[in-house]
Amino acid sequence: MDSVQIETTASLTLEFNQIASPPTAISRIPKDTIRTSLKASTADSVLASVYSLGTGGILLSNLLVELGASSVVFGMLSSIPMLVNLIQPLGAYLSERSTSRFQYSLRTHGIGRLLWLILVIGIVSASLGVIDAHQLVILTLLIVLFSNLLGGLGTSSWLSWVAMIVPRRLRGRYFGTRNSAASLTNLVCVPMAGLVVSHWYGGTLQGYGIVLLISIVFGIVGLGCQSFQVDMNPQSQNTYYGKSSQTSEIQSEVAKDEFSEVLQSIHPPQDQSTNSIWKNSNFLVFLLYFSFWTLAVNLSSPFFNLYMLDTLDLDVSYVTIYNSLQAGATLLMLILWGKLADKIGNRPILICIGILVAATPLLWLGISVNRLDIWLWLPLLHILTGGTWAAIDLCNNNIQLAIAPTKNQSIYFAIAAAVAGVSGALGTTIGSFIVQFAQSGGLLSLFVLSGLFRLVALVPLMFLQEPGRA
Repeated sequence: MDSVQIETTASLTLEFNQIASPPTAISRIPKDTIRTSLKASTADSVLASVYSLGTGGILLSNLLVELGASSVVFGMLSSIPMLVNLIQPLGAYLSERSTSRFQYSLRTHGIGRLLWLILVIGIVSASLGVIDAHQLVILTLLIVLFSNLLGGLGTSSWLSWVAMIVPRRLRGRYFGTRNSAASLTNLVCVPMAGLVVSHWYGGTLQGYGIVLLISIVFGIVGLGCQSFQVDMNPQSQNTYYGKSSQTSEIQSEVAKDEFSEVLQSIHPPQDQSTNSIWKNSNFLVFLLYFSFWTLAVNLSSPFFNLYMLDTLDLDVSYVTIYNSLQAGATLLMLILWGKLADKIGNRPILICIGILVAATPLLWLGISVNRLDIWLWLPLLHILTGGTWAAIDLCNNNIQLAIAPTKNQSIYFAIAAAVAGVSGALGTTIGSFIVQFAQSGGLLSLFVLSGLFRLVALVPLMFLQEPGRA
């Protein structure tokens, strides 16, 4: 995917501070460098997908099943990454006072990914009998907690970084291509990893340890790809998009008209009245939708793998195949959704496909362990999920980028992530207790409840205005 050509608008140049330069130093960055940055970001997404398949998803869920973890532990596993989003506003505050997006990313995501080496050591200790299964479960949850805390500190800064690199008119196509590359990686690597885990001669625990170690290595290499992205100085970005009465440090070095024309061509500055978050009614409507949607989705989504691994007692290799089919459907549909989003907007897609996603949990009702369900219904269900969620994830990301003003952009992203994180964690917690204490049919009842909540969550989209769209 490194050879994907990304068109940029005209022969523009963009000027930003470099990390090794003082705040007033200027470097001219041609469009070829922006194209290189987009390719580097795509390569980063591919390597990060390998990292994610070892540190989350079906393989980590299978590890906890093998260790005898309860449904409450599964709920905690899913809620921790969302709940730690509460720290994103602090991360945004710190990042806006840094002078380099890349260096800040290394300090947050780099340390967070290296923490997983402790779990590798824990797995070796468990294999030697030094610690028991219960202690390994606790260690796993602690690693998930602290790794995601560090990731939460850096996520909004990274999103603001990418938002400044990608031209506004190409966001749908670029993120469609980028996410397709990540989905192709999952399509190829998840079944391979599942086979390694289930057929490793030393047992599934050791097999997962091997996969985890490889994933960590790929994750660190992925961070290295970010060094090829054009770096941004958040302080200069905020200065340019500040009040018109202020004198920009960048504008003091180049002609104001030239710089304004260049930067506005890629990212037109929004009305300054929207710079106050709590006066930005459109952003508040998005927060309302995003928080309710995340709660509704997370009532059930963490428990689909548990339903297959525990209730249906399917082998992990079957489940990894299903997840690969889901990734394949995502791969095929992402580019289509990206082009369609650029053409008609993100909001119509979110409403139409959101209704289909709301009905998806109901399709799990009646699934049992028989050949028809295992070889036909479950694969089709995962293909449907992959195709529809490709649209939801892509358009949620794009519409958030469109609504947030460029000045202090990472703070908007952080607040959205924090609100959604709390509601998502609440949904997962409610779901885990329903499953834990329901007399019978707890998972199936949860699926129905989640479907109804998803429909209700779509209502605020009716009142949302997407910038640049009628």
